[in-house]
This record gives sequence, structure tokens and C-alpha cells, in this order.
Amino acid sequence: MSIVWISAAGLCGATLIGSLLGFLIKELPHMWKDATLGYCAGVMLAAATLGLIVPAFEMVEGWSNWIVVVGVMSGALFLNVLDYVTPHLHQITGLDPETHANNSTINHILLFVMAIAIHKLPEGMAAGVSMNDMGTGEASWSVTFGIALQNVPEGMVVIAPLLLAGVTKMRTFLISLAIGLLEIVGVWLGYALGAASEAFLPVMLGFAGGAMLYVTSDEMIPETHAHGYQKQATYALVLGFVTLILLEKII
Repeated sequence: MSIVWISAAGLCGATLIGSLLGFLIKELPHMWKDATLGYCAGVMLAAATLGLIVPAFEMVEGWSNWIVVVGVMSGALFLNVLDYVTPHLHQITGLDPETHANNSTINHILLFVMAIAIHKLPEGMAAGVSMNDMGTGEASWSVTFGIALQNVPEGMVVIAPLLLAGVTKMRTFLISLAIGLLEIVGVWLGYALGAASEAFLPVMLGFAGGAMLYVTSDEMIPETHAHGYQKQATYALVLGFVTLILLEKII
């Protein structure tokens, strides 16, 4: 149980670290934003494949492989459904003064915060599922690391829109804390579902992996290609992917 708490605390802590950095760093050049997000996208891709989807396929054989495929597609579809009620990150971040500063309304800010918050639950579930023994005798930390790394810039982008809307620093920090706590709930929910049935675990691993792939492809990568720094973001993505592979071999 202690490893689950470590995973949950790591994800929540990464969000809070990002929030604190958001208070300190008001503006960051788009090139660095895109490169950082690209690196995180690479880490997320590796975590989804090596930490979730591949172990799920290793747990089944024969026709049971379709169970994992259904799980992956269901995870992606679940995030797609959420997109109907939450906005895309790149449309309302409010971080580009020329485009968004004069159009930021409190309704858009609240929608943005809701979008981040809703995505925290399946992210936490992905980490929680990976904490179950997947036949290797040990939990997989790559998923937790990948999501935690992504939580830092994500925590940063929550701060600026709220401050621009006139929300006090204390209330902004409390909102960030609440978003981070949602991930703790997700970790324990994912762990409980994965531990409930060994037969259910491959489906949950696939579902979590599909959700992570969807977020990476639909939100993170397009955001890194929207400001003219797609080459830098692409190389950063490759570096992030290789980084997690190396960590997997070391750990």
C-alpha cells in the first residue's frame, strides 16, 4: 500500500510544484514551452506503451489479445467523450497575450480549470493501475514518472489564466491543490479496480494506456506545433521517449 501512496503523493506534488513555478514564471518563451511540452509528450508516449499497453498484452494470449485492444480503444473513446464537454487546452490557455488576453472571460477560465480537473482522474487511474503486480513481481513506476513529469507544465498553465481573471493568489493555489487531490483519488480508484480481479487488470491497463495516448496525440502534440517551433518540439519528444526507455532499463 505504501507504493500507492508514494505514487499518489508524487502526482499531486508534481502538480503543486508546477503551480508554484507558475507563480514565479509569469512568461516563458513559446519555444521553451513547446520544447518542454514535447519532451513530456515523449515521456507520456513511452509510459503508455512500455508501462501499460505492452504489459497488458504480455498478460494475455491468443484471442484474449482483443480484450486489451478493446481496453485501449475504450480509454481513447472515454477521453473523446470528455472532450465534448470540456474545451481543448490550446484554445483557452490565455498564455498568448496577442490572441487571448483580451478575450479571456471568467466562463472560459472555469471551463479550462474543469478540463484540467477532469483529465486528472483518468491520469491518476492510469498510475494506480500500474501499481498492481503485473506478473513481474514489482510495480511499474514508468507511468507514474511520465504523468508526474507532465503535471509540472500542466500545473503551470492553470495559474496564469486564473490570475488574469482576477482570482486571488491564495484561492488560485487552493484550486490547484484541489486539482492535485483529484489525482490522488484517481490513483486509489485505479489501484482498487486493478486489484479487484486479475482477469480485469489487462483491460484496465489497456484503458489507461489508451487514455494517455489520446491526451498525448489530441492535446499535447498539437499544442507544441501551433507556434512555429515544431522541429524543436519533435526533437524534444524523441528525447523524452528515449529518456523513459533508459529509465526503464536502469530501474
